[in-house]
Amino acid sequence: MMDDRAVSPVIGKTLEAGLVLLYVGLITTTLYGGVVPDYRTAVGEEVGDRVLSKAAERIQQAIPANGTAVRGRMRVTLPETIRGTGYEVRAKGRNITLVHPNERVNTSTRLAVPAHVATVRGNWSSYEPAVVVIYSGRTGLVVKLERGDES
Repeated sequence: MMDDRAVSPVIGKTLEAGLVLLYVGLITTTLYGGVVPDYRTAVGEEVGDRVLSKAAERIQQAIPANGTAVRGRMRVTLPETIRGTGYEVRAKGRNITLVHPNERVNTSTRLAVPAHVATVRGNWSSYEPAVVVIYSGRTGLVVKLERGDES
């Protein structure tokens, strides 16, 4: 005579464990496939806006209110990554732009600089020290974003 009583509970527990693993797999796939990346991008957009705003503020603080024979340097601290990736801050004319591999994080702003500033140019990489350099040019002050040490 064969006894099959122990088989039924083992099969039941195996099915329960399989359902739990399937549920955990579905939740993980849903979160990491859609919800988490969207949230990271939304947070990246906010951080990008704040980084560019703070960079613009530091650039504007470095420029003297009046003066033509000026030479100065000031270090600016930037976060190394936004959304886990490095980025650049580029200046051209009176605008600065944050350039990130994720296009939704990119942003741009116009600097509020005095009339005696001729141009703002250069770029920063998030992986290198950022320095604002100000010097006198032929038509006014030149503000340059440089990579490297403050010294």
